[in-house]
Amino acid sequence: MRNIIDFILKYSKWFVFTLYVLISCFLLVSHNRYQQSVYFSSANVVSGNIYDAWSQVTGYFHLKSINESLQASNADLQNQVFNLKTQIAELEARLGDTVSRDSESDRFDFISASVVNNNTRHPRNYFTLNRGSRDGVQPGMGVVDQNGVVGIVNVAGPHMSRVISLLNETQHFSVKIKGTSFIGSMVWKGSDASVGYVEEIPRHARYSIGDTIVTSGYSTTFPEGIPVGVILNRVRSQDDSFFTFKVRLTSDFNALSAVRVIKDIYKNEIDSLANFDIPAP
Repeated sequence: MRNIIDFILKYSKWFVFTLYVLISCFLLVSHNRYQQSVYFSSANVVSGNIYDAWSQVTGYFHLKSINESLQASNADLQNQVFNLKTQIAELEARLGDTVSRDSESDRFDFISASVVNNNTRHPRNYFTLNRGSRDGVQPGMGVVDQNGVVGIVNVAGPHMSRVISLLNETQHFSVKIKGTSFIGSMVWKGSDASVGYVEEIPRHARYSIGDTIVTSGYSTTFPEGIPVGVILNRVRSQDDSFFTFKVRLTSDFNALSAVRVIKDIYKNEIDSLANFDIPAP
């Protein structure tokens, strides 16, 4: 307490001077309209800057919830796009017939998720999602981000799931050159997280550097037409009957964050038919 009193006594003249200045400013503003207008204008500018700074700070802490909302909306929109594509294909196939919308047009659904752990430096890379079986995620479901294919779910716990990354030497993806029917196999060879290779493309296939590689749709994992990469150049193939392309991947695997898990409602039925053996007579 004595130190506080000594401090006040030591700087008492400054305190008195400051008090007089404040009183003078108050009297000046209170009895002069011009000074009042200047004061309120300046005060509004200062308070506006303070509120703006505070809004930016609080807005930063709401980014997570905003991002989750955007991802849910994006997943719903992408689901509508694929369903509309299916309806268009059905309409084209049924020209001249009575067209009725059935469950085929609702074949695919999307589950939004966030990446909580990711690897890109190993020959066999995986990443983890914050969604599991309780959210509808099951092994064998495809995973995409806003740019294209990123992996396939191989283990699903109640709340989390593990995904085989496209950056995994053991995993192959059925793909094709966009706009054609030439099917190949997408594989990663463990050197560069931004580059993959498409093998087994027939030599009579027509292509150009810069063509887009997309999913073939020949599985229950991915719908047809999801981007995978862009052709950079043709490389030497082990089999002279096929082309091999070096491809720049469309997704940035070093920055995976928000993704969507693809749910095919026909998956179990199609898989059971594929594994069905006709008994011998």
